[in-house]
Amino acid sequence: MAIDHNSDMKRHVPAPNEKAVAGIVKHLGIALKSNDAAMVSCSSKDELARVRDSWLKKKLALGDDDKALDAAIKEVCEKMKADKNKSRVVFYYLLAEKFGKLDLLAK
Repeated sequence: MAIDHNSDMKRHVPAPNEKAVAGIVKHLGIALKSNDAAMVSCSSKDELARVRDSWLKKKLALGDDDKALDAAIKEVCEKMKADKNKSRVVFYYLLAEKFGKLDLLAK
């Protein structure tokens, strides 16, 4: 399954940082091969906690409290609400962009 992450991204970000997109794809690796794992479910509290703990705290090294991180995740859920299937790559990109961490991913 070949997914064009940049075209998915352009629905939300007019000119995405392609190196940052590539960094997210590389980070997610084999998980993107599964349709279920390649998407984020905003209706799953466990899923959103995993995004907060694994992506925001571990990968992006954010030290904000859980309430602030959860608010950012909710904001991205709202921004992507028109997308029936929320691409994990796009979701993670929007979070990284919000926290000014795209350069970290573009290495």
